[in-house]
Amino acid sequence: MRFTSENRLHDGVVEREFTLGEIPGTLWTPGSAPAPLVLMAHNNGLPKADHRLVARARYTAARGYAVATIDAAGCGDRPRSAADERARADLRRAMQAGEPADDVLESFVGPLVENAVPEWRTTLDALLGLPGIDGPVGYSGGWAALGIRLAVTEPRIAAAGFFAGGYVPRAQREEARLVTVPLLFLLQWDDEGNPRQRALDLFDAFGSTEKTLHANPGGHTGTPWFELEDSCRFLDRHLKDAPRAR
Repeated sequence: MRFTSENRLHDGVVEREFTLGEIPGTLWTPGSAPAPLVLMAHNNGLPKADHRLVARARYTAARGYAVATIDAAGCGDRPRSAADERARADLRRAMQAGEPADDVLESFVGPLVENAVPEWRTTLDALLGLPGIDGPVGYSGGWAALGIRLAVTEPRIAAAGFFAGGYVPRAQREEARLVTVPLLFLLQWDDEGNPRQRALDLFDAFGSTEKTLHANPGGHTGTPWFELEDSCRFLDRHLKDAPRAR
């Protein structure tokens, strides 16, 4: 892992860009150490520089967490393949025509998840080797499909917070029953791109014995700011109050 820039923010938070092989990422660390680690990904591979993700990451770091995100292959600062461009063009056409887009999303998001998970696990290995970053590990982000796969395959993840706004492929809907970590699930009740019943069915499918659903009126980008504070309280319970990794 090689750090390429450093920026000191308010509240003592340090924001650093890094590269890990071909993977570009950002790490935010608080002034206190050791800090539990939170992996933060945005909806279906949107860039790590998305302003909503950055705002959540900076707030969470100021609450005493190390927060990291990376760009998935073909997203953000990473080059796009011809297949990536075709999938995005097909998706735009379907949405502009008002046609059902599930099949297109399935062919786009499914491989994105499959390719992203090994890179996230490699990044997690590197992050936990840095001074000042400690376990346990949490996941928090709009990319629920990625979070589901990580929660199933990565035993170091102790708690997860998902936003219900992104498309979740059929494979991850099936895997939801295997998710057993404490879970916080955020739903925008009037999300124009996410059928409400599908989100409710996904919440019902999660195998976690401790799972909480927060639903708020409004569209896709209307999640109230207070939910971020509640998300941090959720992380506090399961990361800061839990035994630290040795």
